[in-house]
Amino acid sequence: MTRRTEWAGESGPGDEAGPPGPDRRSGRGSRESRGTRGEQVDRIAHDGDRGDPAERARGICLRLLTGSPRTRKQLADALRKREIPDEVADEVLTRFEEVGLIDDGAFADAWVESRHHGRGLARRALARELRTKGVDTSLIEEAVSQLDSDQEEATARDLVERKLRSTRGLDRDKRMRRLAGMLARKGYPEGMALRVVREALEAEGQDIEPEEFPGLTGDDAY
Repeated sequence: MTRRTEWAGESGPGDEAGPPGPDRRSGRGSRESRGTRGEQVDRIAHDGDRGDPAERARGICLRLLTGSPRTRKQLADALRKREIPDEVADEVLTRFEEVGLIDDGAFADAWVESRHHGRGLARRALARELRTKGVDTSLIEEAVSQLDSDQEEATARDLVERKLRSTRGLDRDKRMRRLAGMLARKGYPEGMALRVVREALEAEGQDIEPEEFPGLTGDDAY
């Protein structure tokens, strides 16, 4: 990864993971320190609610960023819902970018790493998720390019291996469709998905001819 943030987990579609857990070696003093910082942020945010639009905008952004990383678009949408004027929101968000509180590139990098390893999502699905969060196309391309075809295929094989046992007892065609469909929903190309599933079933002794599944053609074929 070219950029890293301090979070790497994920909690579900559309949710960003929070910051790392507490350092248990630090004991009570660390918890008190974190509590003090949290109270300061809450106070700034609360005071901002009573101030001018710029102060309100900063307070809203601080509250949201305290919970989890956000993209510029996500914060802009939140400010718009709170009726912050667009020109004020733009000024505040630009300042947050300048000081590193907003970094869509780092967000995209961490999202790709987290969602690929945690959910097994392929580049296509990862790009789709990042687009919904308003990440710029060039940043998305840079982030997903860190996954190559070999890494995607290795992950696809792991996913099929974990799912294979639950399909035993079904007829061959139904197993093929169910396993390939699972990979397709995670963004894997059809040819790769069918090839990986075919190899897994053949390893169990199933005999599958390429012409039975037209997706196994062209560059993605065996």
